[in-house]
Amino acid sequence: MARLYSRFLIAALSIASPALAQRDIGVLEVQADNRTIPVRVSGDTAELNSLALQAFGSHGRYHLVASGFIYDIRFSATGASQVRVDVSRGFGGGSVVSESVSAASERAALLEAADLAVANTNGLGLRVFFSSRLVFIGERTGHPEVYTSDLFFGDVKQITHDRAIAMTPRWSPDGERVIYTSFFKSGFPDIFVINLADYQRTTFVSFKGTNAGAQYSPDGRQVAMVLSGEGEPDIYVSNAYGRGVSRRTHIDTVKSSPCWSPDGSRLIFAMEPGPQLYMMPASGGTPQRVSFDTGSSYCAEPSWSRTNPNKVAFTMRVGRNYQIGVLDLSGRHGEQVSKAPFDGVEPSWLSDGRHLVYTARTAATSRVCILDTETGKSTPVSPASFGAALQANVWSR
Repeated sequence: MARLYSRFLIAALSIASPALAQRDIGVLEVQADNRTIPVRVSGDTAELNSLALQAFGSHGRYHLVASGFIYDIRFSATGASQVRVDVSRGFGGGSVVSESVSAASERAALLEAADLAVANTNGLGLRVFFSSRLVFIGERTGHPEVYTSDLFFGDVKQITHDRAIAMTPRWSPDGERVIYTSFFKSGFPDIFVINLADYQRTTFVSFKGTNAGAQYSPDGRQVAMVLSGEGEPDIYVSNAYGRGVSRRTHIDTVKSSPCWSPDGSRLIFAMEPGPQLYMMPASGGTPQRVSFDTGSSYCAEPSWSRTNPNKVAFTMRVGRNYQIGVLDLSGRHGEQVSKAPFDGVEPSWLSDGRHLVYTARTAATSRVCILDTETGKSTPVSPASFGAALQANVWSR
């Protein structure tokens, strides 16, 4: 059973789509309407200007214009790692905010300054997300390894050198550790933790069979995962150090991708047949199907919004390919929110509860993109020159 589930796990994570044509993964624009704000954005150096345009160009609340703007947003380098943001209203409307931001680097300072601009102009009370960080799988060495970066693939660091299958990296809530699955040690999937202060790796769990899909609870005190040591792949929960492992499901079907509710009281996960999405108390109980009214026979890879406890993003099959859907738990209604001419899989919410990152995949490659779930706008953030990038997970302060 362990060998069979290991093969299932790899296949499920790759979600093979043999009919998918080779298409270019570019920006999928949406027509600006009264839900978007026209802004002029600029930086006083080529580097600041490029990053500022990339950031605001990815945000579905804004569209970039050269004239007729409501806000003029300007960034200036004022030190080695300091950036000032000046926001003024168009048509001589006066200053909105002018403030300097210091960070670990000029790039990081620009992203924090851009967050400040968004906080003062979005008009909807949206949380900011430009200064988020990513952990993801990259294949530029020829092997799937774990990397970290900022949201726009700056400050990229390779943190594993396993030269073996690595998958599903996830942040700890404090951003100090990464938990992931790798086949490097035993040839079977085990779970490891990397401390980002010194990049030391420790084995989290290595039971007989499959150990996969680990995710920290919102308070960082527990970890949910899939283990098959007792026969069938079931959902288990341990403490933050891999001790006190306790089984939560007792059903003879394959399960994957356990994900915590924002308050840590519930778990949502994918379960066969289908699969479909099921929810249960984190302490255990009978799983209840929640992925009704989605129009899809395949619903997997859930990501629970930290901002809206009723919103769960997931991967859904549409025809012969895959797209991103959002499930409204209050009405158990799901709808497709990405409409790309390529596969969309592996969603992870950004902190505003409106945007998420996901993997856009063609037959040739995969790239990490930002998706505005309200308009459908999709913007690549991993450069094509990096090579395949996938399974990104978001960390925000």
